[in-house]
Amino acid sequence: MQEVIQDINSWLEDGETVGLATVIQTWGSAPRKAGGKMAITTGGKMSGSVSGGCVEGAVFEQAVEAISNHQGKLLEFGVADETAWEVGLACGGNIRVFVEGLNQEIYQSIQTIIKEDRFGALATIVKSPDEKLIGTKFVTDRSSLIAGDAPDSAVTATINTMKSGKSQLVELEDGSELFVEVYLPAPQLIMVGGVHIAVALSQMAQILGYKTIVIDPRRGFGNVDRFPNVDTLIQKWPKKAFEDVTINENTAVALLTHDPKIDDPAIHEVLASDAFYIGALGSRKTHGKRINRLLEAGYTQEQIDKIYGPIGISIHAQTPEEIAVSVLAEIVQARRG
Repeated sequence: MQEVIQDINSWLEDGETVGLATVIQTWGSAPRKAGGKMAITTGGKMSGSVSGGCVEGAVFEQAVEAISNHQGKLLEFGVADETAWEVGLACGGNIRVFVEGLNQEIYQSIQTIIKEDRFGALATIVKSPDEKLIGTKFVTDRSSLIAGDAPDSAVTATINTMKSGKSQLVELEDGSELFVEVYLPAPQLIMVGGVHIAVALSQMAQILGYKTIVIDPRRGFGNVDRFPNVDTLIQKWPKKAFEDVTINENTAVALLTHDPKIDDPAIHEVLASDAFYIGALGSRKTHGKRINRLLEAGYTQEQIDKIYGPIGISIHAQTPEEIAVSVLAEIVQARRG
């Protein structure tokens, strides 16, 4: 949704009638993944894409019709259909696209979730034995319905789907199909230690859309001159510093100081958290000593195995910048894997 919000808001301010097309399922070499959006106006404007250009013309026409009829419609394009060649999808891909008029109440609710950087899900009934339910939309957080209306079974399925963190098509027991678009807070990377690797790592992580947090009580390392562009700089010891941050399943933590006086207290703060990644800098020998200290502190081997150590994917990195590349690659792999 983020890719089309700016244009939609502009069109609404101008009094335009807006429709949406959403990719709900793909096979083969279809260029857009589930959740891909295209916004349109009845006046002929388009924003976003559902196919990288292959089927936009046909989707536009159907979206205008859906707005006029006040009824959402499920479209299918694939190489098995004659329409595939007519619309240009001859590269081996198949897609299903749902077109509809913009529901402004639901749209405003999703905008709020995105703006406030919260967990949420937008669900649409795209197929149902009861045709009146097709196009029904609602929004949930991780525990309840917060906008719109829908059968309890659909709300429960949406909340359960959110746990996967992925937008996907869900089939309900009655044969209905529900497309669930999951919205997650921006990922965040917490770096413990304002070392040279953290300087490069924070810059690279921001390019990928991560919120960056640097923790270091040492003024020579954790200062604004070294980190002028990080989102948050905390000049406190880890135990106090982690009182100022929220760790969730969209959080990665990189321990970079080599100093047990700083890294170990940080590990104690994050090891039982929901962070999807915890990495610790150091050689195999250093990490072995770290493991022994954690075992002596009462942690189980299963808990300790959450730590990626030595940190980073092996790319024979030598410079701080190369090490930062290896660490960020491992973080992306852990998040997407």
